[in-house]
Amino acid sequence: MKKSLLISLVAIFASLNIVCDSLASLPEFSSGIWVSWIFVVEPINGIVLGPYAGFLSCLIGVMIGHCIYFRDVYEFLFTLGAPIGAMISGFLFRGRWKVVLTYYSVLLGVYFVTPITWQLPIWGIWDVYLAFAILVVASMMMLKKGSRARSAKGLSFIVAVCALVGLEADILFRILALIPGQTYRIIYGWDVNTLTALWVLGAVETPVRVAISILVTTTVGPSLIKAIEKIGILKENSFLHI
Repeated sequence: MKKSLLISLVAIFASLNIVCDSLASLPEFSSGIWVSWIFVVEPINGIVLGPYAGFLSCLIGVMIGHCIYFRDVYEFLFTLGAPIGAMISGFLFRGRWKVVLTYYSVLLGVYFVTPITWQLPIWGIWDVYLAFAILVVASMMMLKKGSRARSAKGLSFIVAVCALVGLEADILFRILALIPGQTYRIIYGWDVNTLTALWVLGAVETPVRVAISILVTTTVGPSLIKAIEKIGILKENSFLHI
């Protein structure tokens, strides 16, 4: 595929990301969790453009979007989760499950060895556990190299899985920055009680956002994938082969 075409696609997606990141979502939090609508289009960046181009388009979008709708300087750290999530979705869709599995294993390991997490409800990030479990199953399926799932329903399911894993990878990065990174205390000045309350709220609120994003991604994703596949962006060594 010509580099000029890829650059054009990155620019188009970056523009969409800027628009989405410039719009505040509700409810509004100053917690480093999602405060814009970037999560809606985040997975499709990586799935369609690939992990690296998807990361770049999403990074451009959130950096410019955060400047247009400025929250605080600390949000520039937390919003790195969005391009990382896009990259993880792209890796998984292209069959790079080892990279994704390593990412989840390392970040979850760091989370659980951090003493403050022992005082938080273990079920507070149940959605991350679910994504990790689905990732393990998907990795086993890809390892077996079964038949291709090329039907419309099969492609939609694959896109949904990649979107879920990418979105929760975004959340996991933000959790890492918030808890092991000690920003909950250094930046926000929260105590354990405040952090626990946020954990309980996040256990309900974040999965709703994830569900919205997956719905959007599975609605527009398959059509985009089939169009982009014709011009050579999607390679044969992808999740389409499980």
